[in-house]
Amino acid sequence: MRIKTIAPSLLLALSLSFVSNAVAQRQTFTVEPPSSEVSFSLGATLHPVHGTFHVQSGSIDFDPSSATISGSILVAAGSGTSGNETRDHEMTTEILNASQFATVSFGPKSYQGTIAPTGESTVQVTGTFSLHGTAHELTVPVQISIDGTKCTVKAHLSVPFVKWGLKDPSTFMLHVDKNVELELTMAGRLAPVS
Repeated sequence: MRIKTIAPSLLLALSLSFVSNAVAQRQTFTVEPPSSEVSFSLGATLHPVHGTFHVQSGSIDFDPSSATISGSILVAAGSGTSGNETRDHEMTTEILNASQFATVSFGPKSYQGTIAPTGESTVQVTGTFSLHGTAHELTVPVQISIDGTKCTVKAHLSVPFVKWGLKDPSTFMLHVDKNVELELTMAGRLAPVS
Protein backbone atom coordinates (compact mmCIF):
# COMPACT_ATOMS: atom_id res chain seq x y z
CA MET A 1 0.00 0.00 0.00
CA ARG A 2 2.81 2.36 0.91
CA ILE A 3 4.60 1.64 -2.41
CA LYS A 4 1.44 2.64 -4.28
CA THR A 5 1.44 6.09 -2.63
CA ILE A 6 5.20 6.63 -2.92
CA ALA A 7 5.39 5.78 -6.65
CA PRO A 8 3.02 8.56 -7.84
CA SER A 9 4.73 11.06 -5.51
CA LEU A 10 8.13 10.10 -6.88
CA LEU A 11 6.92 10.42 -10.47
CA LEU A 12 5.43 13.84 -9.71
CA ALA A 13 8.68 15.02 -8.10
CA LEU A 14 10.73 13.81 -11.08
CA SER A 15 8.33 15.50 -13.52
CA LEU A 16 8.48 18.80 -11.64
CA SER A 17 12.27 18.59 -11.54
CA PHE A 18 12.38 18.01 -15.31
CA VAL A 19 10.03 20.95 -15.99
CA SER A 20 12.03 23.21 -13.65
CA ASN A 21 15.30 22.30 -15.37
CA ALA A 22 13.75 22.85 -18.83
CA VAL A 23 12.49 26.31 -17.81
CA ALA A 24 15.84 27.29 -16.28
CA GLN A 25 17.86 26.55 -19.42
CA ARG A 26 19.24 29.18 -21.76
CA GLN A 27 16.69 30.63 -24.15
CA THR A 28 16.87 32.72 -27.30
CA PHE A 29 14.25 35.37 -27.99
CA THR A 30 14.11 36.05 -31.73
CA VAL A 31 12.29 39.25 -32.69
CA GLU A 32 9.68 39.17 -35.46
CA PRO A 33 10.10 42.63 -37.11
CA PRO A 34 6.62 42.83 -38.74
CA SER A 35 5.03 42.48 -35.28
CA SER A 36 7.42 44.89 -33.55
CA GLU A 37 7.97 48.65 -33.53
CA VAL A 38 9.46 51.59 -31.71
CA SER A 39 7.08 54.49 -31.18
CA PHE A 40 8.36 57.92 -30.19
CA SER A 41 6.97 61.09 -28.69
CA LEU A 42 8.71 64.46 -28.68
CA GLY A 43 7.22 67.42 -26.86
CA ALA A 44 7.02 70.64 -28.91
CA THR A 45 5.65 74.19 -28.61
CA LEU A 46 2.33 73.62 -30.38
CA HIS A 47 1.81 69.88 -29.90
CA PRO A 48 3.90 66.75 -29.32
CA VAL A 49 5.23 64.90 -32.33
CA HIS A 50 4.44 61.17 -32.48
CA GLY A 51 5.78 58.56 -34.84
CA THR A 52 7.34 55.15 -35.28
CA PHE A 53 10.57 53.45 -36.32
CA HIS A 54 10.96 50.01 -37.89
CA VAL A 55 12.62 47.25 -35.85
CA GLN A 56 15.12 45.74 -38.28
CA SER A 57 16.15 42.63 -36.33
CA GLY A 58 16.82 41.32 -32.87
CA SER A 59 18.02 38.28 -30.98
CA ILE A 60 18.49 38.03 -27.22
CA ASP A 61 19.98 35.10 -25.30
CA PHE A 62 19.18 34.81 -21.60
CA ASP A 63 19.73 32.24 -18.88
CA PRO A 64 17.30 32.38 -15.94
CA SER A 65 19.53 30.11 -13.85
CA SER A 66 22.43 32.58 -13.88
CA ALA A 67 20.63 35.85 -14.76
CA THR A 68 22.89 36.40 -17.77
CA ILE A 69 21.76 38.11 -20.96
CA SER A 70 23.30 39.15 -24.29
CA GLY A 71 22.37 40.01 -27.86
CA SER A 72 21.13 43.10 -29.69
CA ILE A 73 18.08 44.88 -31.07
CA LEU A 74 18.60 46.86 -34.28
CA VAL A 75 16.30 49.70 -35.39
CA ALA A 76 16.53 51.26 -38.86
CA ALA A 77 17.47 54.92 -38.27
CA GLY A 78 16.07 56.00 -41.64
CA SER A 79 12.64 54.45 -41.07
CA GLY A 80 11.19 57.17 -38.83
CA THR A 81 7.74 58.40 -39.82
CA SER A 82 5.62 61.03 -38.10
CA GLY A 83 3.10 61.91 -40.81
CA ASN A 84 5.02 64.93 -42.10
CA GLU A 85 7.46 64.23 -44.95
CA THR A 86 9.49 67.42 -44.52
CA ARG A 87 9.92 66.85 -40.78
CA ASP A 88 10.73 63.17 -41.31
CA HIS A 89 13.38 64.02 -43.92
CA GLU A 90 15.04 66.46 -41.52
CA MET A 91 14.86 63.91 -38.70
CA THR A 92 16.51 61.10 -40.67
CA THR A 93 19.07 63.14 -42.64
CA GLU A 94 20.04 66.12 -40.45
CA ILE A 95 19.46 64.83 -36.92
CA LEU A 96 20.01 61.06 -37.08
CA ASN A 97 22.31 61.21 -40.13
CA ALA A 98 20.94 57.82 -41.19
CA SER A 99 23.09 57.64 -44.33
CA GLN A 100 26.17 57.36 -42.09
CA PHE A 101 24.61 55.76 -38.99
CA ALA A 102 22.07 53.34 -40.48
CA THR A 103 20.99 51.68 -37.23
CA VAL A 104 20.23 52.52 -33.64
CA SER A 105 20.85 49.57 -31.33
CA PHE A 106 20.43 48.31 -27.81
CA GLY A 107 22.59 45.49 -26.47
CA PRO A 108 21.63 44.11 -23.04
CA LYS A 109 24.52 43.21 -20.72
CA SER A 110 22.84 42.19 -17.45
CA TYR A 111 19.48 42.12 -15.71
CA GLN A 112 18.08 42.16 -12.19
CA GLY A 113 14.91 40.34 -11.25
CA THR A 114 13.32 37.04 -12.18
CA ILE A 115 12.00 36.06 -15.60
CA ALA A 116 8.99 33.81 -14.98
CA PRO A 117 8.71 30.74 -17.25
CA THR A 118 5.20 31.80 -18.18
CA GLY A 119 3.05 34.90 -17.71
CA GLU A 120 4.24 38.40 -16.83
CA SER A 121 7.60 39.53 -15.45
CA THR A 122 9.31 42.88 -14.96
CA VAL A 123 13.10 43.07 -14.79
CA GLN A 124 15.68 45.86 -14.82
CA VAL A 125 17.90 45.52 -17.87
CA THR A 126 21.25 47.30 -18.16
CA GLY A 127 22.81 47.61 -21.56
CA THR A 128 24.41 49.76 -24.23
CA PHE A 129 22.24 52.10 -26.30
CA SER A 130 24.14 53.10 -29.45
CA LEU A 131 22.94 56.25 -31.19
CA HIS A 132 24.73 58.26 -33.88
CA GLY A 133 27.83 56.08 -33.50
CA THR A 134 28.20 56.63 -29.75
CA ALA A 135 27.46 54.08 -27.00
CA HIS A 136 25.59 55.07 -23.82
CA GLU A 137 24.85 52.82 -20.84
CA LEU A 138 21.22 52.69 -19.71
CA THR A 139 19.17 50.72 -17.21
CA VAL A 140 15.50 50.37 -18.11
CA PRO A 141 12.51 48.46 -16.71
CA VAL A 142 11.45 45.77 -19.18
CA GLN A 143 8.09 43.97 -19.15
CA ILE A 144 8.16 40.41 -20.46
CA SER A 145 5.14 38.28 -21.31
CA ILE A 146 5.67 34.58 -22.09
CA ASP A 147 2.99 32.25 -23.44
CA GLY A 148 4.54 28.97 -24.55
CA THR A 149 7.00 29.88 -27.29
CA LYS A 150 5.41 33.31 -27.85
CA CYS A 151 7.09 36.25 -26.14
CA THR A 152 6.37 39.99 -26.01
CA VAL A 153 8.84 42.49 -24.59
CA LYS A 154 8.01 46.12 -23.79
CA ALA A 155 10.24 48.91 -22.53
CA HIS A 156 10.19 52.69 -22.13
CA LEU A 157 13.31 54.80 -22.63
CA SER A 158 13.81 58.51 -22.20
CA VAL A 159 16.67 59.49 -24.52
CA PRO A 160 18.47 62.85 -23.95
CA PHE A 161 19.37 63.16 -27.64
CA VAL A 162 20.61 66.77 -27.47
CA LYS A 163 22.84 66.03 -24.47
CA TRP A 164 24.17 63.04 -26.41
CA GLY A 165 25.34 65.31 -29.24
CA LEU A 166 22.50 65.25 -31.77
CA LYS A 167 21.21 68.44 -33.38
CA ASP A 168 18.51 70.37 -31.52
CA PRO A 169 15.64 70.88 -34.02
CA SER A 170 14.33 73.90 -32.12
CA THR A 171 13.97 77.18 -34.01
CA PHE A 172 13.14 80.75 -32.98
CA MET A 173 9.40 79.98 -33.24
CA LEU A 174 9.40 76.28 -32.38
CA HIS A 175 10.86 74.78 -29.24
CA VAL A 176 11.09 71.03 -28.70
CA ASP A 177 12.01 68.95 -25.67
CA LYS A 178 15.61 67.83 -25.31
CA ASN A 179 14.51 64.26 -24.51
CA VAL A 180 12.59 61.93 -26.82
CA GLU A 181 10.39 59.28 -25.24
CA LEU A 182 10.63 55.83 -26.83
CA GLU A 183 8.25 52.89 -26.38
CA LEU A 184 9.66 49.57 -27.59
CA THR A 185 7.25 46.74 -28.35
CA MET A 186 8.86 43.57 -29.60
CA ALA A 187 7.08 40.33 -30.37
CA GLY A 188 8.84 37.10 -31.19
CA ARG A 189 9.56 33.48 -30.38
CA LEU A 190 11.46 31.67 -27.65
CA ALA A 191 13.60 28.63 -28.30
CA PRO A 192 16.03 26.72 -26.08
CA VAL A 193 19.73 27.17 -26.81
CA SER A 194 21.24 23.76 -27.49
